[in-house]
Amino acid sequence: MGLENITKKIPLNNDWQFTKNYSDELLDRDCNLELETVRIPHTVVETPFNYFDESVYQMLSGYRKVFRAKKEWKDRRVSLNFAGAGHRASVYLNGKLIGENNCGYTAFSYDITDYLDYEKDNILVVKLDSRESLNIPPFGYVIDYMTYGGIYREVYLEVTDKLYIEDVYLKPEIVGDIEFLTEALKQQEKFKASKAKARLGFETVIKNTSKTNDVSFLHSTILRYEIFDGEMLLNKKDMSLLETLDGAFLMDAKKEGASLKESLELDNINVWDVTNPKLYKVRVSLLDKDYVRDFKEYKIGFKKAEFRDTGFYLNGRKLRIRGLNRHQSYPYVGYAMPDSMQRLDAKILRKELGVNTVRTSHYPQSKAFIEQCDELGLLVFTEIPGWQHIGDEDWKAQAVENVRNMVLQYRNYTSIILWGVRINESVDDDELYTKTNKLARELDSTRATAGVRYLKKSSFLEDVYTYNDFLHDGTNDGVDAKKKVTSDMSKAYMISEFNGHMFPTKSYDCEEHRLGHALRHAKVLNDFYKNEDIAGAIGWCMFDYNTHKDFGSGDRICYHGVLDMFRNPKMAAYVYASVQGVNPVLEISSSFDIGEHPAGMRGNTYIFTNCDSVKMYKNDIFIKEYTHKDSEYKNLKNGPILVDDYIGDAFITGENLSKKQSDSLKKCFNYVARFGMNHMPKEIYLEGIKLITIYHLNYAKLYELYQKYVGNWGGESTKFRFDGYKNGELVISRTKSTATKLHLELDVSSTELVDDETYDVAEIRVIVKDENGNQAVFFNDNLPITIKGEGLEIIGPESVKILGGMGGTYLKTTGIKGKAEVTINMPHGWDKDSKTVEFSIS
Repeated sequence: MGLENITKKIPLNNDWQFTKNYSDELLDRDCNLELETVRIPHTVVETPFNYFDESVYQMLSGYRKVFRAKKEWKDRRVSLNFAGAGHRASVYLNGKLIGENNCGYTAFSYDITDYLDYEKDNILVVKLDSRESLNIPPFGYVIDYMTYGGIYREVYLEVTDKLYIEDVYLKPEIVGDIEFLTEALKQQEKFKASKAKARLGFETVIKNTSKTNDVSFLHSTILRYEIFDGEMLLNKKDMSLLETLDGAFLMDAKKEGASLKESLELDNINVWDVTNPKLYKVRVSLLDKDYVRDFKEYKIGFKKAEFRDTGFYLNGRKLRIRGLNRHQSYPYVGYAMPDSMQRLDAKILRKELGVNTVRTSHYPQSKAFIEQCDELGLLVFTEIPGWQHIGDEDWKAQAVENVRNMVLQYRNYTSIILWGVRINESVDDDELYTKTNKLARELDSTRATAGVRYLKKSSFLEDVYTYNDFLHDGTNDGVDAKKKVTSDMSKAYMISEFNGHMFPTKSYDCEEHRLGHALRHAKVLNDFYKNEDIAGAIGWCMFDYNTHKDFGSGDRICYHGVLDMFRNPKMAAYVYASVQGVNPVLEISSSFDIGEHPAGMRGNTYIFTNCDSVKMYKNDIFIKEYTHKDSEYKNLKNGPILVDDYIGDAFITGENLSKKQSDSLKKCFNYVARFGMNHMPKEIYLEGIKLITIYHLNYAKLYELYQKYVGNWGGESTKFRFDGYKNGELVISRTKSTATKLHLELDVSSTELVDDETYDVAEIRVIVKDENGNQAVFFNDNLPITIKGEGLEIIGPESVKILGGMGGTYLKTTGIKGKAEVTINMPHGWDKDSKTVEFSIS
């Protein structure tokens, strides 16, 4: 632009001092307390992986930061900004209380212009209360997740002119018809749109904190709106403040500011969609002759999102919402992770699991996470903090304030489609929820409201009836019909949670249990897709998480995730991953180790894949080719496929039996192999009689054939191979045979780490596999980690906790640039393996 920018964002994340025991002595300039030096994001305590008491993070802690104010700030406005601190933050500057924040999940800021000292160090102190006895949401009763504590999101100063932009509300709107490439594509998730006409509305609040009656600045100041495609300017508009405002602006601006409305018309705009998440850069600037008084930049997309009685419509075509719920927690550090890890979760959801929606249960989450959702085309349902309990009038007033903060802080993110304005799973409270709905609609007229409930036919004040449907128990229908749940059939209905606590599943549970978990997710999704008037289904949940003593499996973990706490996939994850068509997926539910199954019976084995077809081989002999036409989950794209044949044409080629004889024999043997001879259904029993009476195969011959072609108790183990094909080409293969050697496989989030505004973190997901690439699901151990070089430290213990053959660790930069090597060892037993990863820290 060629003009000097006055606006500066100054990170304030390094060199804080911390104590677990707050004292007013922290306010003293000459504080002599013993304090720990920490960096933000920070947790008040690192916790064990499991078996820890939630009281460990409940404390009145203290943070202290010393900084110098620069001389050039004297004629400017300076604000102090916290992206998130759990949970009641009392903020002091130079001994004076400048504000108190009562929500641990939204950002807050203070104008500190008049509190700064330009001659001496400035002493910033935060008294942080993370006790769950606070009379604010979500506290007041039991909670099904740990709430942690700490200044767990970033802190920064912002320096602007005293005439500055307080807020910009962007209202992107498609004003013309969306032109689709073909009508067929319009009906699919493979959506691509050509150009559309659009309008970008601006509601800009300008404030002035100067203490002068001189309005001459209005003569030379303009408000400029610009929109860019990359660096290419698409449209621009200037507004003269002199022509727009008058002298009364000064007095008004000191209070609420002046609100200005404007819009830009745009042609040939690419529509933002889940498969085409096109974003445009928007810049709003206050310009003087020689400098920029203030500016704000955003990335925005143009979409048309509608909830109707028949479902959810994005850009004019029906889109079935398929998603997972996400907590913002991590092993050891709770909520305290930098932007890189927040973004990684969004990538895992969209690219690895293939979902199109996430619910930020049960509170607003990191803006870095939402920004990544914008960039990936991952729809977001976000909601206010809370879990079942509704408190007194003060508590309710804070809940309403939380709605205000949530909407104001997140309404310029394109991916958000729903505001959750009801305390999760709370009872009806019409007075409270009338207020929350009204406020959300006033602050953002472009999105629908929702309220997550466990109640059928409850008081319905929102735009979308969102309901936690836990109907499915593994034997019945996957979902309830809309008409059985909602109290208003004329409005949209969506399932906000399913499964979860209905079938907790650990990564090291037995094979049948892990398969049952996966099939429950498949059944619910299948039946959701069958019900065309249900807008979406969001599963509980993305990954396992630490929880209070009242919940979980006794070790302070809720094993409800389709991933473990380190974001490694359980079997259920492949139900979701198979829906996406980008990365080849092929997972077989069984190891085919007979000792894993009762009485050596295989039970049901399923193929999870997004391949066009899968060819199955037994000891390199072709058995059968499976396609998704074979799946019983007819409504679910790429649903699980039951393996129903372990014999193929062996009876014809090896025993010279006729096809009729072979088919009859296969039907019996395949059943017995899976379920045994007890309680055989009548159909199988009659086939057995046919084999003996018509085909003259006596019991001894049948037993011989069974042992030869199906059973292998006491014999050599069998090797199975599954080859996945797409467009006629082999793209992925899986071999199942008894493991004889193990090795480590690492999935590293990034080896190029940036220690700048704050520390960076790399996640290493670790899986122990056999020589055929199968996860060693009963390998449970701790693998030591060593670091060579400087610049990295381990978060949590100096070992990788492996459960069910998978685990992980996190590495944190220390402020030292350079290179480091991290080695993970599997040092014992009949396998010794180690993997080394080189990191660069800049």
